[in-house]
Amino acid sequence: MTRKLITIYTDGSAIGNPGPGGYGVILRYGEHRRELSGGFRQTTNNRMEILAAIEALRALKEPCTVTLHSDSQYLVNAITKGWVRRWQSKGWMRTKNERALNVDLWLQLLPLLEKHDVTFVWVRSHAGNPDNERCDALAKQAAAQKNLPSDEIYEAENAARVAQPLFS
Repeated sequence: MTRKLITIYTDGSAIGNPGPGGYGVILRYGEHRRELSGGFRQTTNNRMEILAAIEALRALKEPCTVTLHSDSQYLVNAITKGWVRRWQSKGWMRTKNERALNVDLWLQLLPLLEKHDVTFVWVRSHAGNPDNERCDALAKQAAAQKNLPSDEIYEAENAARVAQPLFS
């Protein structure tokens, strides 16, 4: 069976970074177009960039061939340069002493990349690409919403980091 060809644009935003954050997604299939967005009260830009890709791929009802455009070099490089797989193979460590960030999100994204045939493409932000600009607007609008839900894992991990003493 031939897979459907899907074009996706994604973007993430955080006001204050960390701070209130949001993501925006545009999915295109032929003449069909769908927008998605959402946000959290306390998160980071990088988390929203990854979450945008997750939510976009989750929205697909069957395995597809996807070209995913993102202005996040962190997201695109982590996948295309193999950083995520390397971190995973090292027990989610970036270096001997430094833990990889956003592990909870990478663990959600990796199975989606197994399900779909995804090509990541980096696009320059704020360079006049209408779909990238629209995703940016969706992400910022989502981040500005009142009564955003908790990004529970981020908030819990951040609270644990803040609670650690500076000196031993």
